[in-house]
Amino acid sequence: MKASHLGDGGTKCFPRRGSESGNRRASRKPMMVSATVIPHRPAIYTTLSTTDEMRALLVPIKGDNKESYKYKDNWFDLLAIHYLTKAIQATTGTSNKKQGYEGLVEAAVMISKKHGTKAQQNLVIQTLQKAFPVAILTMIKILLPPSTFTREFFAAFTTLFFPWLIGPCEVRESEVKGKTEKNVVYIPKCRFLESTNCVGMCTNLCKIPCQSFIQDSLGMPVYMNPNFEDMSCEMIFGQQAPIDDPSLKQPCYRKSCIAKQTHGVNCS
Repeated sequence: MKASHLGDGGTKCFPRRGSESGNRRASRKPMMVSATVIPHRPAIYTTLSTTDEMRALLVPIKGDNKESYKYKDNWFDLLAIHYLTKAIQATTGTSNKKQGYEGLVEAAVMISKKHGTKAQQNLVIQTLQKAFPVAILTMIKILLPPSTFTREFFAAFTTLFFPWLIGPCEVRESEVKGKTEKNVVYIPKCRFLESTNCVGMCTNLCKIPCQSFIQDSLGMPVYMNPNFEDMSCEMIFGQQAPIDDPSLKQPCYRKSCIAKQTHGVNCS
């Protein structure tokens, strides 16, 4: 009997042996058998299939031999996008007339166009500090010191409240000190990276400042590991970014970089 394959992490499901009715019941309830090590990943993952709820947030659009997605933002998404956009504009002293996520991307592009890499990172950190009240961040840091519960809490919180920023995502497992924890957020297609198609904006306006902000403000180390081939990303709570971070060595997309082509951003 052939085994079925779920997700991209290699976990397989096998029907239970027994009577014919038993086999039918087993086909409806697969049994998780193993998790495999993905060579280029920093941890061991148990694959979870993309949920129907995640798919419902996306509408596939085909064009130029490439599939992209149109996001269906609800009122909460639009409110959060507007709030972050205004926070960026207040920090940078810029403005634009675009609405929704396009306005957020435009505000980010202006940072990338007018400032060097270090200044970009600092401006984003300042924006996040303005966007989130210090009192709340301090309370979270005190009440939720690093632990299994905290790492899993941050992962679950991210998947619930930040798909409007990063795209639909799900919680995955990794091994922490010999124990399995649900501390990884897997983003199949990063909304910000797909919208900008720019490696420099991904690292300087998202990855590096967010890693610093979350650790300094909330006391939680996090490693954001983007995959520039398929635009997926992993946020691993409780893990420090490696000193020799391979994602920081990724060259510019060059021919397809929106920031470079449209706005003249020097992101090489």
